[in-house]
Amino acid sequence: MNVMEVRNVKKVYSSKLNGNQSQALKDISFSVKKGEFLGIMGPSGSGKSTLLNVISTIDTPTGGTVIIGGKSIINLDEDELSEFRRSRLGFIFQDYNLLDTLTLKENIILPLSLARQDVRLIEEKVKKISAVLGIDNILDKSPYEVSGGQKQRAAAARAIITEPELILADEPTGALDSKSSTELLENLSELNKQNAATIVMVTHDAFSASYCNRIIFIKDGLLNCELERKGSRKEFFNEILETLSTLGGALSDIV
Repeated sequence: MNVMEVRNVKKVYSSKLNGNQSQALKDISFSVKKGEFLGIMGPSGSGKSTLLNVISTIDTPTGGTVIIGGKSIINLDEDELSEFRRSRLGFIFQDYNLLDTLTLKENIILPLSLARQDVRLIEEKVKKISAVLGIDNILDKSPYEVSGGQKQRAAAARAIITEPELILADEPTGALDSKSSTELLENLSELNKQNAATIVMVTHDAFSASYCNRIIFIKDGLLNCELERKGSRKEFFNEILETLSTLGGALSDIV
């Protein structure tokens, strides 16, 4: 079962100064199955961030369509988009996006509180998810009292607690040290396996990408190739490095 289908997506930007056009995405098509952990990689300027913006409804494609949960997201009005983001998508950002005036628990349950879900159900969900992510003992702390890795795991808990059809992660380890990055990636991998969470992650980092089930590589706005993990994570890591070297992408050292 496909959770998402990207069909012939194009994105053209026009310069306000001289009217020149640049094509960021050129006829991109792929699908994501339920429970898949998909990585999107490519050199700087390849179009991967534009692709994520289109998928997340932040940007609108010039052509093509994106279907999530059987529903096209292209022609939704602002109210429909707002509801769609809140109920169908989960977001994990590089800069956490947590509110310092709230505790970690309050940040995590905020989407459910806004949706006026039953208090007992909220408590059950936050207990389960915080235990999986290893933050159940710091829920009463404020974001400024915990480490970057703990903040990011709280952000991941907030993204997953609404049980969205699709979790979108934009360079989620970009602001973390090696230890915190590894912990977060292992947690996301566990969520993917235990909860059948469908995750799409944009990353430039081969180590982070090695936790995915499959990776698509974008170059010059085109879908260049893809890799599917069949062996160990270390073997997959080496395959990713080889592919990136041919694309001119950034390499990372294995941790």
